[in-house]
Amino acid sequence: MDYYAALFLCLCLVTAQSGTAEASQESLRWMEKMEMPHKGRISISFAEFIRGLENRLLNASFQGSNLTLQTSTIQTLVFKLGCDFAGLSLNSVALKPVPQAPVRHAMQFPAELTRETCRTRPRDLRLICIYFFTARYFQVRAMNDNNASLLNNYVLGAQLGRGHVNNLTEMINISFWHNQSLVLCRCNHLSYFAVLMQISPAPMPAELLVPLTYISIVGCSVSIMASLLTILLHFHARKQSDSTTHIHMNLHTSVLLLNVTFLLSPVLAMPSVPESACMALAAILHYALLSCLTWMAIEGFNLYLLLGRVYNIYIRRYMLKLGAVGWGVPAFLMLLLLAIKSSAYGRHAIPIFDSQGNGTGLQNVSICWVRSPEAHSILVMGYGGLTSLFNLVVLAWVLRTLHRLKSRRGQEKALSTRACRDTVTVLGLTVLLGTTWALAFFSFGVFLLPQLFLFTIFNSFYGFFLFLWFCSQRCHSEAEVETKMEACSSSQTML
Repeated sequence: MDYYAALFLCLCLVTAQSGTAEASQESLRWMEKMEMPHKGRISISFAEFIRGLENRLLNASFQGSNLTLQTSTIQTLVFKLGCDFAGLSLNSVALKPVPQAPVRHAMQFPAELTRETCRTRPRDLRLICIYFFTARYFQVRAMNDNNASLLNNYVLGAQLGRGHVNNLTEMINISFWHNQSLVLCRCNHLSYFAVLMQISPAPMPAELLVPLTYISIVGCSVSIMASLLTILLHFHARKQSDSTTHIHMNLHTSVLLLNVTFLLSPVLAMPSVPESACMALAAILHYALLSCLTWMAIEGFNLYLLLGRVYNIYIRRYMLKLGAVGWGVPAFLMLLLLAIKSSAYGRHAIPIFDSQGNGTGLQNVSICWVRSPEAHSILVMGYGGLTSLFNLVVLAWVLRTLHRLKSRRGQEKALSTRACRDTVTVLGLTVLLGTTWALAFFSFGVFLLPQLFLFTIFNSFYGFFLFLWFCSQRCHSEAEVETKMEACSSSQTML
């Protein structure tokens, strides 16, 4: 009889262990299924996977007081708790290491965690902790649609039974380590926790904001008046203009539009202004910048033709084609961006760091601008970089060509004099038409402070510098006409 009783007891133990192992293996298989690639699935499927894992862990049978399961990117812990719970501290150092989680993390639960649950459901208290070491199961979004990522790609979650734990007086501590520094999160509820990092440019010191703002306002205002005056003087002349003059006037028009929209940008970015108005102005401002950059490149292209064709060029419908490029290409790019991502334009926050006082103040200054990092990198920095590079190449080629003309000693003196004059003209024109925008690529390290002021000064007064160049060219042209008239009258007198 004792033999059969012992055999029956052994059979029961084996069956219980088999059932426990099968329950834990079911949770493990579910975790492995979550890690498999699921083509065509949307984010709600991942939410269902997470809820399914929670249910399986809550229903899992196991011996002892805790159960630990893990895969390459998921680690789960299940604890049986009683109403005499005195708190729990979990540290990744004491747990089995996970290949995808080399950086340390920890969670600390207070004794108050089970107090409310014990009053209503004193039995079957079970705490589950689920650690995800990848962000693929969660949607990561930041304010203003900027780039964002999770610190270490860690998401740490906890749940007590099937109820909700919130409004705790003793905080739950969640610790994340990163580069030998600690990020401590303190919460009064159970949920999934992560540290969201918003990738943004380094904040500008607040003490630089005021002088840079004054320089921008004064410079853009002066440039607006200068561009308007240049355009009015051009139409007042009422004479047949060549293609070069038409190109200059189109560039002045784009600069005028750029300065006007730039000054209106902070005004329409205020919270009281509708978002649609700020979005429309941001699109126009981007279009004006692209047009300005494009006409800069056209200026360089026209200079190349003037010297490359030995001052004698004719292209059928030349200005019509240049106008289609100068105004049409920027419009196409702006409309294409709106069609692909309508939220690419709107209020863009510029982080400002206040180093006065306690040195911890951080605020934002908003303007209506491109707020998509991808669009800004491609259609602002990339487009501007190509334009500046093209004009720099043209400048180097033009100066080299004019230097060869000057070095030919056997030619007439007038040709050498004209070569020197053209060198000064091309240098002034090409430096003003694009090369100053290359300063935008030196906003780092020791170059940051001088770059901010040089970029602001040169490009805010850009229209004024063009006006000075226009006046010098006009005076030079009138002087040439007077010289020719004097030479003609002298020859007639001699006759």
